Amino acid sequence: MLKIKHFALPAVLALSLTGCWLDDDDDPAPTPEPPAVEDATVQVVHAVIDAPDVNILANGDAVITDLAFAQASDVLDLPPATYSIAAEALLPGDDTATVIGPIDLSLEEAKRYTVFAVGKVMDDSLEALVVPGTTADVSSGKIRLQVVHAAAGAPEVDVHVTAPDAELGSPLATLMFKDFTDYVEVDPAQYQVRITLPGTNTVVFDSGTLDLTTAGTDLVVAAIDSQYSGESPVSLLAVAQDGTEMAILDANATSSVRVVHNVSDAPAVDVIVNDAITLVDALAFPDFTPYVAVAPDTYNVKVAADADNSVVVIDEDLMLDAGAYYSVLAVGALGENSIEPLVLSDMPRRIATEAQVRIVHGSTLAGNVDIYVTATEDISAATPAFADVPFKAETGYVSLAAGDYVVTVTPAGSKTAAIGPVALMLEANSIYTAIARDGVGLTADVGLILMDDFVQP
Repeated sequence: MLKIKHFALPAVLALSLTGCWLDDDDDPAPTPEPPAVEDATVQVVHAVIDAPDVNILANGDAVITDLAFAQASDVLDLPPATYSIAAEALLPGDDTATVIGPIDLSLEEAKRYTVFAVGKVMDDSLEALVVPGTTADVSSGKIRLQVVHAAAGAPEVDVHVTAPDAELGSPLATLMFKDFTDYVEVDPAQYQVRITLPGTNTVVFDSGTLDLTTAGTDLVVAAIDSQYSGESPVSLLAVAQDGTEMAILDANATSSVRVVHNVSDAPAVDVIVNDAITLVDALAFPDFTPYVAVAPDTYNVKVAADADNSVVVIDEDLMLDAGAYYSVLAVGALGENSIEPLVLSDMPRRIATEAQVRIVHGSTLAGNVDIYVTATEDISAATPAFADVPFKAETGYVSLAAGDYVVTVTPAGSKTAAIGPVALMLEANSIYTAIARDGVGLTADVGLILMDDFVQP
């Protein structure tokens, strides 16, 4: 092209001069348009398992807000330049704290940047991991992949990408925490990703069969610390250039279930699964079990009297998803023939900067209630943290700063305590669950079933 331009230049000049003589036009030649500058793209991934939601700041302005663990942001198109980037943690009480940066991030034209927040809050190791790529189109008929080790809790690993059920063979890469591969283009197909300890066939993560048959697919696939039920320490998060994301769980991920006896006038019970397995034996009010890991599936669950399994008070089908945690409460009253299951979705991921508190209304006697969370026992001028809460409702996980609190439960619209005041000392990096219950035999005072870090440090 340089030679063509060199030899063509005199001809262009001659034509230009000829035009001047013929037209007597002294107007200068138009200035050519400068070449278009192609933006870079930036996508941020929250990979810090013990951190709260974060905002991402660019040059002091929030460009990404409320980014949660295991989520990727939208893709930002930014002109090539150097930007000051920082991450601020969202703390209880609408406070924030800068936890990463500010750092200077220099963006080059037509490059893709996937920026991972990695490390652990508890050991003060938070940092930004910048993984460069390209914004160029994927080659026709191909898919593009890049693999990142973003799991602070996992050791060095071998990454194997094979056809489904193929021999492991040589690894695609051996990666330590914060390592990543170059991007590679491969044929669309079904693949299986297995992660092993280096130089061994000990599989610590197995994706099962992944359908990557759509040409043009462009993924950054990161191993992150797992928040799911099962033995694998990691899960995968696949992040696409179009801003979509997909969680990939270990193929052997389980469901975790615990059972709570919250029927105050019922005797001890057994929990029987598919008419064959006694999952829980002789559970008495107001006790609960630890989590039990089971294979994800739909199960028939019967709750029967321990003394006579022919007396069945609950007979329900329960669908348990892979990786999920559940609390299954027996609620209601035997004398009212109103016993039923209340299934709650749990999330036992602890956050280093806060206490997470969940309150469940499980009392048949209390009616709708107001729940106060205050600094002292005096609620006379306080507004309920949760108002008019009906039977079987829950607050969800509420973030509170570590410290001393008082919880008081009253009938809705009243300041007269039905439960409490209960003094609580809450620690950060902890989860607390309290279930409002009836009194024993429906005659004693209503109270609370305390679970999680209320009873286990």
